[in-house]
Amino acid sequence: MKPGIPKGTRDFSSTEVAKRNYIFNTIKHSFENFGFQPIETPSFENSSTLMGKYGEEGDRLIFKILNSGDYLKKVDENLLADKDSQKVTSKISEKALRYDLTVPFARYVVQHQNEITFPFKRYQIQPVWRADRPQKGRFREFYQCDADVVGSKSLWQEVEFVQLYDTVFSKLGLNGTTIKINNRKILSGIAEVIGASDKLIDFTVALDKLDKIGKDGVVKEMLDKGISAEAIEKVDPLFNFSGSNQDKLASLEAMLQGSEEGLQGVADLRTVVDNVESIGLDSASLELDVTLARGLNYYTGAIYEVAAPEGVKMGSIGGGGRYDDLTGIFGLKDVSGVGISFGLDRIYLVMEELGLFEAVELPKPKVLFLNFDENESLDKIKAIKTLRQNNIKSEMYPDVASSNNQQKKQWKYATNREIEFVVTTVENGTLVVKNMSTGEQTTCSLDELINKVQ
Repeated sequence: MKPGIPKGTRDFSSTEVAKRNYIFNTIKHSFENFGFQPIETPSFENSSTLMGKYGEEGDRLIFKILNSGDYLKKVDENLLADKDSQKVTSKISEKALRYDLTVPFARYVVQHQNEITFPFKRYQIQPVWRADRPQKGRFREFYQCDADVVGSKSLWQEVEFVQLYDTVFSKLGLNGTTIKINNRKILSGIAEVIGASDKLIDFTVALDKLDKIGKDGVVKEMLDKGISAEAIEKVDPLFNFSGSNQDKLASLEAMLQGSEEGLQGVADLRTVVDNVESIGLDSASLELDVTLARGLNYYTGAIYEVAAPEGVKMGSIGGGGRYDDLTGIFGLKDVSGVGISFGLDRIYLVMEELGLFEAVELPKPKVLFLNFDENESLDKIKAIKTLRQNNIKSEMYPDVASSNNQQKKQWKYATNREIEFVVTTVENGTLVVKNMSTGEQTTCSLDELINKVQ
């Protein structure tokens, strides 16, 4: 049988893992520098925790896990005969792989509310799974790197998240990223003034696809969802909004005079934009994008999306927003939260395309003991133990060389792995050591080797 892996998943070589860890560590350091604490949640949750939280499209992308044992035994025969997969699924699957980190985080907050100090600033770096159609930058298994604050309605949190994005991308050398920002209250206000409040979700889901399917595609989807041509005509100026952030805020304020909620969204957005402009950003730019909707139903305030530097064809490399009552679905009311996510896998692809990775040094021993004589093996292992106790990475080539060719193989191993010091023999506490960088060979004690290496 030819080996293979499921579509939308990947293997990672040692070099790729090292590069990914570089991104992970940069993000993690920035999270902790901003005061966030780490948590982790299970890879799979109860289906009831996840279903219904991401909208109709999101629910279809959740990977379901079959119940253990003979899962069809308890299913009614008539139900099986009807071949209604949705009804059958609820009977044979009680768990599912997590779709994102935000809903599990809301569940975590509710379960652990008595142990948490609010406002609670958490970060989480773990894989998620989506039954999406694989394509460039879109996988079925991928990592999210999330930071959230729950228990605070302060708009300073929104300001700080813009700074956090700017800090991470600046450290990674990803200069020229665009942090797009909008507010769901503005979108609700627009739906209100055009008479489409009852179609808010359909309106925002369609609008969010503008950069993917264009104006004509968005208009068609809105018409298909029952939004009137008259309402769509009123929203036409949104498709060509231009000018500075302040110009856009002024235009929105004029457009939304008939909506109290919409005007509140403009005021909130102005607070964030004004403060970010006053503080300044290192390498990113902040752009008010009135068509930014993000499809997730739980956002209620600010929404973010980050675009890669100009010239790189890639979907968003980060996103997030405010959710005023996400914990309410699990019984804890009035706990506002806001958070952002970094798309690790897309960031990796962008950095690779732009050549931003420096030479990555893979983990390797500082000292390698060659294995030419079985009688010396125990002494070498004892020496290696001492070296490791002194935090010097060391190993012995495992197989004894019984020929010149096998000895050459061991030397080649040392060269290929770019190991700095090679020990050929150990006898009566004396080591023969070769410095592979200079070619110099010396005889020394173990303590002298430790001093030399350190």
